[in-house]
Amino acid sequence: MSAYRDGDTTVVLVPASFSHAEEQQWVGRMLRKLEAKQGRRHSGDEELLERAVELARRYLDGTELPESVRWVDNQNARWGSCTPENRTIRISRRLEDMPAWVVDYVLVHELAHLRIPTHGREFWDLVARYPKAERARGYLEGFSAATRTELAHPEDPAEGTVTD
Repeated sequence: MSAYRDGDTTVVLVPASFSHAEEQQWVGRMLRKLEAKQGRRHSGDEELLERAVELARRYLDGTELPESVRWVDNQNARWGSCTPENRTIRISRRLEDMPAWVVDYVLVHELAHLRIPTHGREFWDLVARYPKAERARGYLEGFSAATRTELAHPEDPAEGTVTD
């Protein structure tokens, strides 16, 4: 049994063998768990935004500040993504258990996209201001190899693609 949000829709999966009463009981239980989980994430998103703003100030001259930064569950093909037009950054929840310096690298990477949307030399020079950029890229490459994750852009482990 599981429950997740897909945009504005909540999806609850229960075994087909459940009676209507069992289904109703479990749907209610799963919705309550999901709501509690979502409530915890909101405060985590605020902390993530504060962390991103600090990184932008420290490594990117504080000129490219995001409007919002949040953890997301639906990014299995990327570590993070950025929409420069509305200055939003989304970070895959798969990073939550990784070392802080790896999460910081992905944040710096996405913050750099607020200034430069492509992966050209100027972009990589900006990302390289983060002192552990090369180490974090290696970590993500190793993680991707160990979990059979293929990279969307081989030069960019911050944008991995899941093949399974």
